[in-house]
Amino acid sequence: MTATHTPHSRRALGSLSVSPLSLGGNVFGWTADEAESFAVLDAYTAGGGNFVDTADVYSAWVPGNKGGESETVLGNWMAARGNRSEVVIATKVGAHPDLKGLSAATIKSAVDLSLARLRTDYIDLYYTHYDDESVEVGEFLTALDDLVRAGKVREIAASNISAKRLEESLDFSAREGLARYVALQPHYNLVSRDTYEGELADVAARHGVAAVPYYALASGFLTGKYRPDTPTESARSGAAAKHLATDCGLRVLQALDTVATTHQVEPATVALAWLAAQPTVAAPIASARTVTQLPALLAMTDLTLSDAELTILTEASA
Repeated sequence: MTATHTPHSRRALGSLSVSPLSLGGNVFGWTADEAESFAVLDAYTAGGGNFVDTADVYSAWVPGNKGGESETVLGNWMAARGNRSEVVIATKVGAHPDLKGLSAATIKSAVDLSLARLRTDYIDLYYTHYDDESVEVGEFLTALDDLVRAGKVREIAASNISAKRLEESLDFSAREGLARYVALQPHYNLVSRDTYEGELADVAARHGVAAVPYYALASGFLTGKYRPDTPTESARSGAAAKHLATDCGLRVLQALDTVATTHQVEPATVALAWLAAQPTVAAPIASARTVTQLPALLAMTDLTLSDAELTILTEASA
């Protein structure tokens, strides 16, 4: 996985073939109701996307929700469209309020509930949502391998894991001949580079694990809609606005504006294209609450940044 991706090319995650932009499903059943979610999913797939990311915990943090709402919306959409075989569905285990952690029993209960909500008999990519260091890697990897052998899961992946535990997990799978992590979902973007670059990225590169970064747009900050002295109201404005208080955040906005103007695209498009060009990165994740937010995200598949432009952005974010 290098910066030589051609536009619209699929990227390999183990046996899976995914589009270069993964659509985040965290908003489904939260800030986007079912009708809005269906519209976004339709527009994303019409635009060439095939890789949707969700989790069993989405969106348990909303008053009145209990987790699983996003999977339910996604399952209803696939049933309505009859397109299950055309989309790559990623979901996660370990953070649902009723099924926390990575014990074998928890994983086996959680997967069946996810399958039921998704109205499918298999999950394409199944992530351990947060590492559970109280559980030996051998326990959860054996449980995940059982799911792969049973046909319930096609490939497995990790999110929110240390370099040490990722290496330990990959070594265990290799030694025991079990399913191995093919992807890693780190927190990674232009204003949060140390959350991935360094030891964790090195382990991924060494073992050929593809990165699928979340918070690719830093809770919306990298869309450019948050500016000094410009109030913006949204569910995520607090998380985004904090970057306005840093020199790095302001430098990155300026660099994004410069490159975006050159290509006549949105800052979000440039931020995603920078991420997609980084070593090991296969497909950044970004969510759209409305169809109008989607074109700027999908446009990243047509934007190839020059080495000079990549350098401008990289140096601004240092």
